[in-house]
Amino acid sequence: MFTGIVEEIGKVRDIGFPGGEGEDAVLTVEGPLATSDAALGDSIAVNGVCLTVASLGGDGSFTADVMPESLRRTALGDLVAGSPVNLERAVRADARLGGHVVQGHVDGVGTLVSRDPGERWDDLVFSAPAGLTRYVAEKGSIAVSGVSLTVTHVGDETFGVSLIPTTLEATILGALVPGDRVNLEVDVLAKYVERLLVSGVVPGSAS
Repeated sequence: MFTGIVEEIGKVRDIGFPGGEGEDAVLTVEGPLATSDAALGDSIAVNGVCLTVASLGGDGSFTADVMPESLRRTALGDLVAGSPVNLERAVRADARLGGHVVQGHVDGVGTLVSRDPGERWDDLVFSAPAGLTRYVAEKGSIAVSGVSLTVTHVGDETFGVSLIPTTLEATILGALVPGDRVNLEVDVLAKYVERLLVSGVVPGSAS
């Protein structure tokens, strides 16, 4: 589990496709902080996607396997050598939950529609895949490429967020331009509530 509080901006050292383009990928990322206490099998979120450490370099890098399902559902396939990425280690059980509950399971890929710079902040509008905004609420939380953000407004297939100076400087969101794709993960609580309503099962009742 993650919190959506990015710990560092890493850099893609290499991305290869051993099974061919669009199939599985092997991603190598430089992240000195993320790997400072990492072990094989640990989880690290890369642009909001939970990946498992498959190997560790002695130079602050790690390698992870990316399955075809992850490539289909995320924007990881857009990465190239040199791409900056948001990195977050899995949250410790005794740590503060500074953002919100983020699983690292991307629900869809969105696109930056517009960017309106302010004096010390930027207002951004993203498109979302059809049907995904039903899980998004004004003043609720959403993870955009692994960054926990508060929603400012919601449309039929768009939503807005505002980025404070810290977010602009400490994440890759500060460099996004219209047309860039991002990984979206909605609040998992909204999905469970919908599931309960659709199933018609009342918690605590006999099945």
